[in-house]
Amino acid sequence: MDSITPPIEFAYLLTAILFYVALKYMNSPATAKLGNRVAMAGMLITVIGVFLATTSDGSSLVQLRPMQLMIIVGGLVVGGLIGAGFAMKVQMTAMPQMVAIFNGAGGATAALVAVYDLASQTQGMPVPPDAIASIFLSVIIGCLSFTGSLVAFGKLQELIPGRPITWPGANIMNIAGFVAVIGCMIAAFFNLPNFSPKLAFEIVAFVSLLLGFLFVLPIGGADMPVVISLLNAFTGIAVAAGGFALGNNALVVAGAFVGSSGTLLTVLMGKAMNRPITNVLFGAFGAVKTGSAASSSADMIIHRASVDDVAMMLASADQVIVVPGYGMAVAQAQHAVKNLADQLEARNVTVKYAIHPVAGRMPGHMNVLLAEADVPYSALFDMEDINPEFGQADVALVIGANDVTNPAARNDKDSPIYGMPILDVDKARKTVVLKRSMNSGFAGIPNPLYGLDNTFMLFGDAKESVVQLGAAVKAL
Repeated sequence: MDSITPPIEFAYLLTAILFYVALKYMNSPATAKLGNRVAMAGMLITVIGVFLATTSDGSSLVQLRPMQLMIIVGGLVVGGLIGAGFAMKVQMTAMPQMVAIFNGAGGATAALVAVYDLASQTQGMPVPPDAIASIFLSVIIGCLSFTGSLVAFGKLQELIPGRPITWPGANIMNIAGFVAVIGCMIAAFFNLPNFSPKLAFEIVAFVSLLLGFLFVLPIGGADMPVVISLLNAFTGIAVAAGGFALGNNALVVAGAFVGSSGTLLTVLMGKAMNRPITNVLFGAFGAVKTGSAASSSADMIIHRASVDDVAMMLASADQVIVVPGYGMAVAQAQHAVKNLADQLEARNVTVKYAIHPVAGRMPGHMNVLLAEADVPYSALFDMEDINPEFGQADVALVIGANDVTNPAARNDKDSPIYGMPILDVDKARKTVVLKRSMNSGFAGIPNPLYGLDNTFMLFGDAKESVVQLGAAVKAL
């Protein structure tokens, strides 16, 4: 590539700074929207800069025929309209699926850029070794991220069974695939005779696409948030590798940000579940026999409560801690929860919200839902901050959260979730659980919380139950 003039390099630098500022803003829900806009501005600067840039000899860096320009502009318009349509119509409960499918599109894009770069460099000329490494890494990780994200989308959308799909020798197949991919990459790197980079590239692309399916199918639906985070990191790495191949510093910086932040988030989520990432990826968590779950639940003595009973508990409390979970998201009950909290606060009841780091189906799922309902950020508390307060709470109101409130994680060494940090709702004076039925959560195991003497079950749709609770409290 010809050397380019300082203005475009300045644009790349400015983009990098804006991306960093955007990530800082995204640390807080209060400034996350601004962070998103700052990142968009950074990307726009780079796109405009590339089109306006010139090389050292004064020629345009991007030389396009009218038809090519029309295709690019058309792609921007169509893609923008599709993205805007999804953003406006998608339900918050389906946000993890949208993240998965968009991440897959990012991986596919990185792979396609690698295809173009290889084609442009194989015009009868040997491909430089450094370009081989960047191109192949981009296509390997991009293809794996693409098909892996499709499987994650299918599991979240329930198009594919959420349970782990396992078969004998699955890990051996994955290892063999990775060995084949690395072998082809090495062969192309050293330009072995009778083995062209094009042939190696085709094999690598096919095997990588297959590995994406094989990699994610054995992982259970409960671990999809971790998988999506990891695949997001993969896409970032693929973009960074493509940036090296193209000599585009903006892509390198953007990919490095996504790759590092996605990796860090994946590690933090693993710690939040007290499970190593290897267990998430290769442990087939969720393939537990659920036959004993039903019998164990049947042995519990369940204390059912009516709407009026729970309303009296809430209205007479000094402090209530609301524990939202995926059940609240499915029922879209966040606005009803905010209304109930308003009714309680009008009676001088202190209402706080306990947020488990892996509640829902993506990081920050509960924070986003509650922010949508205008719940103040100051009322949201992370697990480590709120757990000491459960002992002083009059009522812990659990709305659709199952595994993250299961005391077996503390008490039962034989439980598959033993050691996972949970919200200590069982330590409240009274615990009220809003649930459709006694069915187990993602982990497929019974929750002994439901059989405790201080636990009361209010069965029904979460939104309807919370609306009725709000009306009952108001009527008292």
